[in-house]
Amino acid sequence: MGIDLKAVQALDLWRGAIVESVRRDAPDLSARQMALLLTVYLTPPSHTVRGLAITLNVSKPAVTRALDRLSEYGLVRRKVDDADRRSVLIQRTVKGSVFLREFGDIIVEAASQSEALS
Repeated sequence: MGIDLKAVQALDLWRGAIVESVRRDAPDLSARQMALLLTVYLTPPSHTVRGLAITLNVSKPAVTRALDRLSEYGLVRRKVDDADRRSVLIQRTVKGSVFLREFGDIIVEAASQSEALS
């Protein structure tokens, strides 16, 4: 399944999804926060601050700040690792799953609207 998009079409699809997401009563996430959230939800666990920092090639303090905000929104939660009490695991939440499912639906809708205009 290949999608043949030009750069401008991809950007317009992304624009449509972002515009719709800011119209809704949902958290307004930065690109870093969204990248972290998608990584936690779309890649196999377990996730730690250190591991996420390595994966995204950003500093641990930057990951911690983004996770603080995602935790405030209830989209992820922290849990002390029972196997290594010095380590904190980043876990998914139901609220985060619902948020991403709805965001995925927004992207699908933006794509169908973009196709209809073509």
